[in-house]
Amino acid sequence: MFNFAKKRKSEKVPETLEEALAVFESLEGKIKELSGRIEEIEKSKPGFFQKLGLIRFNPYKGMGGDQSFSLAMLDGENNGFIVTSLSGRSGNRIFAKPINNGKSSYQLSEEEGQALEKAKNSLINKSDLSNG
Repeated sequence: MFNFAKKRKSEKVPETLEEALAVFESLEGKIKELSGRIEEIEKSKPGFFQKLGLIRFNPYKGMGGDQSFSLAMLDGENNGFIVTSLSGRSGNRIFAKPINNGKSSYQLSEEEGQALEKAKNSLINKSDLSNG
């Protein structure tokens, strides 16, 4: 028969056409259920973070390296936030700014603006996390 996967010990291989049809009907029900669940996920997808933009930089020219960063995280409708971390010898400062419809009500630094644009123009993948 159609035995493409390893058979579990508890599974019975259909021996008649009626048994095979019963298996297919059962599978059809499971496929409909999974299709419904996928549809629900797709409807709610705009609310999930889908876009990232990461910019590393050195805010203190001549001192240290690119230890500071701005990270923009957006959903499918360009809503989310930007987190900026400024690292220096005397400590670390962290700022967060909300983003609504691709814009912030707060003034953005140059690096935050770059991170936001990078996020708005891409979906999450490994290359989005590269420098600059």
